[in-house]
Amino acid sequence: MELSENKALRAFAVRIRMALLEAIHSIGSGHLGGALSIADALAVLYGREMEIHPEDPQWRDRDCLVVSKGHAGPAVYGTLALLGYFPYEELKTLNRNGTRLPSHCDRNKTPGVDATTGSLGQGTSQAAGLALGNRLKGRKNRVFLIVGDGELDEGQCWEAFSFAAAKKLSNLVVLIDWNKRQLDGYLDEVLPLGDIAAKMEAFGFDTVQVDGGDIVAVAAALERTRQGGGKPYAIVLDTIKGHGIAEAENTEMNHSMPVNDERYARWMETLQAELTALEE
Repeated sequence: MELSENKALRAFAVRIRMALLEAIHSIGSGHLGGALSIADALAVLYGREMEIHPEDPQWRDRDCLVVSKGHAGPAVYGTLALLGYFPYEELKTLNRNGTRLPSHCDRNKTPGVDATTGSLGQGTSQAAGLALGNRLKGRKNRVFLIVGDGELDEGQCWEAFSFAAAKKLSNLVVLIDWNKRQLDGYLDEVLPLGDIAAKMEAFGFDTVQVDGGDIVAVAAALERTRQGGGKPYAIVLDTIKGHGIAEAENTEMNHSMPVNDERYARWMETLQAELTALEE
């Protein structure tokens, strides 16, 4: 990856963090930690890997993204707004009456959202079904799935993974946000999952584990999924919940956090400084 592309994608990730912060601040609180932890992955997916047409959200040959951890909607909305799927100012309507941006992703409301999610685990089955449907129709579209590590407590995830491997859905790419925390606390204290990468490999996935905050590593992992083959792909993203905002990273229970005016101003100032440095 050229240095210029690296800096552009890192800047995109910072803008996504600023946009999701804009949305969550508008309503006072929200699912901050798990939205921040996938910002880098979203930057690479939408900024480099996925075939999309923002001017035509329903373009038949687009790649699809299923964000099964639907509570990370603010990160998705921030990304879509930056790409022009809807006006940036609309981020301030997050989760309000009549909004097109509900708390969790909804394909019937938001331009650019490919799957309605929020009931954890169900997005995995949707993604597998989309991938199979594309193959049966002879389409080259790929399906990308972002799933949370706490979400893997749901048995439906493993049923869907078993199905995807059995059907050899090499057009399916699963990105697991391994940020080590969930709503009730740390993953290893709630329900230890062991070696997630080894489990995905055992389920029949072509699997790699990378630093989910390293743009180059994420891009390289996604690039190798273009080769096709007889297996679905899994990328375990080693992330930090709240990544990109130090105070959020260091808050014990950061699944959902209040964002008052003082925090908003301080965090936005820090992110703006980071963005300015990348754009120099």
